[in-house]
Amino acid sequence: MSLNGEERKKIILQLLDAQGKVRTNDLVEALQVSSESIRRYLEELEAEKKLKRVYGGAVKLRQERAEPSHLSREVLRAEEKKRIGRAAAALVQDQDTIIIDEGTTPLQMIEFLVDRKELVIITSSVTALTMLVSYQNQGLLSAELFFLGGKVNAKHHRVAGPFAESMMSNFYVDKAFLSVDGIMMDRGITCYELERALLAKRYIEHASEVIVMADHSKIGTSTLCQVSDLSAIDTVICDEAAPEEWLSDLEMNRVAWIKAE
Repeated sequence: MSLNGEERKKIILQLLDAQGKVRTNDLVEALQVSSESIRRYLEELEAEKKLKRVYGGAVKLRQERAEPSHLSREVLRAEEKKRIGRAAAALVQDQDTIIIDEGTTPLQMIEFLVDRKELVIITSSVTALTMLVSYQNQGLLSAELFFLGGKVNAKHHRVAGPFAESMMSNFYVDKAFLSVDGIMMDRGITCYELERALLAKRYIEHASEVIVMADHSKIGTSTLCQVSDLSAIDTVICDEAAPEEWLSDLEMNRVAWIKAE
């Protein structure tokens, strides 16, 4: 069955979401239509404020510079984040030492850690700490907890800055579960805020295994501050499969990709 215009436009947006940029010539070949048709689809999508046309193709609209608040992020893609959290928790073994990064996605793994024994958990998230303490006081969590001190960001319920980085330098952990704001093949993982990026770099340096937790909206996007390139990552957990055009790069960088079911 041949595709109609709306179906082709949906495919264009999917490719754009995965790659960050699409080229007219590549779309002509992929969709088996004329370049005039592709240009018309791109014009329509630009009018709908879903992309920005550039010479030879289109790019994503520029990302917002301001990070959404913790409260607003909690309600976004809640079911997808829960699946990611469950898959992340499945990687944790008894007696593991782990970092649970700030962010609404890593929070979702906490409820699935209740059957683990003798964990050591480090976090910079005020919300994560509150949840962990609550589970511990109910006798549901077997863990020693460390909260990194530092500059408090009330809007995002986290701490960061040089004090947090200095404290983290005293620890080495088995696994670091990181939250990111963007992930691309050529730019690696990124976040909005420099202080947060610098603390995440310290997590990576002090972890034997680095696991990135990212829902599909983060794939193919980048924000202001780079945390690391892909070679520093061991695993990505996402609610969708890896973009097909990323597979060779993921294999080259030895990055495993887990689709959270």
